[in-house]
Order: sequence, then C-alpha cells, then structure tokens
Amino acid sequence: MRHALVFGGTGQIGFPLLGLLHRDGWRITAVSRSPQADEPGLQWLQGGLGDVAGLPSRADAILSCGPLDGFAHWYAQSRIECPRVIAFGSTSVEVKRGSADAAERDVARRLREGEEGVFATAARRGAAATLLRPTLVYGVGRDATLTRIATLARRWQRFPLPRGANGLRQPVHVDDLASAAFACLPVAETHGQAYALPGGETLTYRDMIARVLACLTPPPTLVELPSPLFNAALFVAQLTGRATGLGEAAVRRMRSDLVFDASPAQRAFGYAPRAFHPRAEMFEPRRERD
Repeated sequence: MRHALVFGGTGQIGFPLLGLLHRDGWRITAVSRSPQADEPGLQWLQGGLGDVAGLPSRADAILSCGPLDGFAHWYAQSRIECPRVIAFGSTSVEVKRGSADAAERDVARRLREGEEGVFATAARRGAAATLLRPTLVYGVGRDATLTRIATLARRWQRFPLPRGANGLRQPVHVDDLASAAFACLPVAETHGQAYALPGGETLTYRDMIARVLACLTPPPTLVELPSPLFNAALFVAQLTGRATGLGEAAVRRMRSDLVFDASPAQRAFGYAPRAFHPRAEMFEPRRERD
C-alpha cells in the first residue's frame, strides 16, 4: 500500500487532500499541531515541522500544504527516504518580488529560497519534486484575504474600495488546489517543475469583491471612494488597528493585473479549476480542523 506523509493536513488545502488520498487507497501519516483522532488508514502525529516525533523512515510521497520556507528547512534536515515530493508555495513569489513594501519583498524572498531549497534537496536525494503556486485562495473561511474582507463587510455593512480597483484577479478554490496536488502525484512530466494554479475565471478586483458582498446576508454595500478620500480613510483605519496588513503596496495592486497562465498545469495533469461563484459559508471564519 502506498504511504503518504502530509504536512498541513488540518489546513484549508490539506484537509480535502487527505480525503482524496484516502479514497484512492493511500495509507496516510499526517501532522498537526493539535491532537487529532486516528482513523482507519490515517495516523496523526502531533507537533510542528521542528518537533514532531514518530515520523516514518520511508514514504512513497511527501506533501506539504503549509508554509514553504519551514518545509524546505525541514526537508533539508530530514532523513526520510522518499522518491516524490509536492509542496505548495504561492504566486507571491513573483507578485511581491518588486514590491515597494520591504515586508512583502521578504515574503517573496522566503518563497523563492524555499522553492530553490526543495528542488536542491530533492536533486541531491534523487527525488522528484513539484512546486505548486496558488493565486488568491478561498473556499472554507481560512484565507487571509476574501474571508477577512467578508468579515469586515459584515461588521460595517459596507466595504470601501478606491475608484479604479480594476486589476484582474483569478481566485482559486481550495478543493481545486487539493485536486491539483493529487493529480500531479503520478505524472513524471511534473518532476522538477513549478506550476501557477490560478482559478478558472479572470475578473476585476472590484467585481470579485462585489460578488463576495452579494452572497452575504444582508448584502453589504460596496462604496467606491476617490483615491484621496480612500487613502484618508485607510490611514484612520490603520491608526485604529482596523486595517492591519493593508498597506500602500496592497492598495496599489488593486489596480494591477495579477494574472497567471494555467495552461502548463492543464497540459501536464489536467488542471481544471472552477469559475468564481462564492457562497456565504465560504467566508465564515474558521480555525483549523479540531
């Protein structure tokens, strides 16, 4: 029986991936920071990348659905024999590389170094690694962007945007990302490759937010403000702690196209993500699976 070691198994991508592996007959060892109940064919280990005990000495595949830099460091230090590795990164490796925000540039650097580290370690060990780069993730109330926007909009019953927030986006559902990782497992063409995983529809930032608001009950109002007024409102929100993480660089990106080509993933392993049809339950804030 094939054996998979999964990091981030209680996360928004990892949890549906466990289901796919289980239904395909894999024996799974999954890692979680909190206690989990074992199930037939699924063993849970408690801990983080740096302190988990009881890891197997060999596996047929290692899949990482958590932070890439942490996984790359663990993988370089590990002694597990494994011929196949799949790890999630992010398209932020490209999007934030030239950001005016130093913290965002650091995110891009850590992603880039994480990718390079995974590929280099796999090459030394004769293993086949694949890196997957999602765009804007949504689906189960665990993302840091659309769920956060929906939460604020519910609270305020309105959500402000600067006029001209028409940069293109491709939101991607977590189930499509889990399916992508599962689909590329047996495909030799994906060895040593990194793939962008955008969603199945390209739409403007404004329209993306409008669809999120429209699915809430009652639907909050989308308020488009002139840039000077929006910037003033953002400054006040930052001072009061209501806009943590929303900096000038992030606002500028609302007007920039962040579009990625899905065709390499489509050709290699049949990647076919869904269009963006949000529902309110997709943006109910949730913790990791207990």
